[in-house]
Amino acid sequence: MHLFKVYPLYEITPTYAKGCFVYDKNGKKYLDLYGGHAVISIGHSHPKYVKSINNQLNKIGFYSNFIINDLQGKAAKKIKESSNCNDYELFMCNSGAEANENSLQLASFHTKKSRIIAFRNSFHGRSNAALSATDFKKIKSEMNKQINVTFLEFNDHEGLKKEMSKNDVSSIIFESVQGVGGLDEPTTDFVRLMSELCKKHNACLIADEVQSGFGRTGDFFAFQKHGIEPDIIPMAKGMGNGFPVGGVLINKRIKSKYSMLGTTFGGNHLACSAVISVIDTINEEKLLNNCKELEIYFKDKMKNISEIKLIKGRGLMLGLEFDFDASKLRENLIYKHGIFTGGSSKKNILRILPPLNIKKSHINILYDALEKELE
Repeated sequence: MHLFKVYPLYEITPTYAKGCFVYDKNGKKYLDLYGGHAVISIGHSHPKYVKSINNQLNKIGFYSNFIINDLQGKAAKKIKESSNCNDYELFMCNSGAEANENSLQLASFHTKKSRIIAFRNSFHGRSNAALSATDFKKIKSEMNKQINVTFLEFNDHEGLKKEMSKNDVSSIIFESVQGVGGLDEPTTDFVRLMSELCKKHNACLIADEVQSGFGRTGDFFAFQKHGIEPDIIPMAKGMGNGFPVGGVLINKRIKSKYSMLGTTFGGNHLACSAVISVIDTINEEKLLNNCKELEIYFKDKMKNISEIKLIKGRGLMLGLEFDFDASKLRENLIYKHGIFTGGSSKKNILRILPPLNIKKSHINILYDALEKELE
């Protein structure tokens, strides 16, 4: 049987990974500055992470959510303490798409309305409602057109006021730093306006932290820069360091009911063990501080390369913008220099999403490779 080909594959077969490096089946070493789409938060095969999952696997790896799993409560407590999101409850699921799907569903349950406001260049996942709120036409089917979504530009104050005044919006969903869309950000004034209008018009503000959460931007959640309190916070990727896990933080204003949401695998014992070990490592190794320090170092270093027209993003969720299609550059970094970076829907941007515990020396490796490729 052949695989159903939906990915353009690089000819690399990883067999081992440690820290910030991946090794292929031939023993070639690659510096991972992409983290598998921002998933690897504390480094490959981190000993605390491996030990936590192994220990749990020797006890119980999975059982139904119809029995008590005390690790879910422990994970919720860790998230609360580390994020200072005190007035929320946690629902655990399996992925970012599922987290956003459940978030949009919750908003509709709560407000009894259905229209969604999303933003240009957004990416929220590949399930139906999440994909409907995603601004990439080529990955949408006819089915996704059945959900009523209005797309606006970031920072369009008047457009947002006009749409919200219709009083039929269930939710506004936004990324504080766009991922696939190319690292664009709304202003603090605009984010605060979204929050105010949601309160005024009985809508839910959904801060999509699937890629930016768990310290990626230097804050535990990227929205915290703006001083708001979203109604719903979906998250995934970095929270499990590679173990499939997602979650939704739900403000206590939104009341739960039996059967409102459900999942077979979400919040299983192994997933919770992964989340707990990630949070403990972020705190013990002071990785939020490392994010902020290396953001400064990265930007100071890269501004010396004249071909880089703009450095985008925050923390270790960064982008390098060129005035040419960067696809070939990305390929050369992989095959000639052994460095993984990420692409974007904007072909002139390289995305940099490394483990949060990288060092200045790793940034220097990228800098030297870029200088050689761009000379």
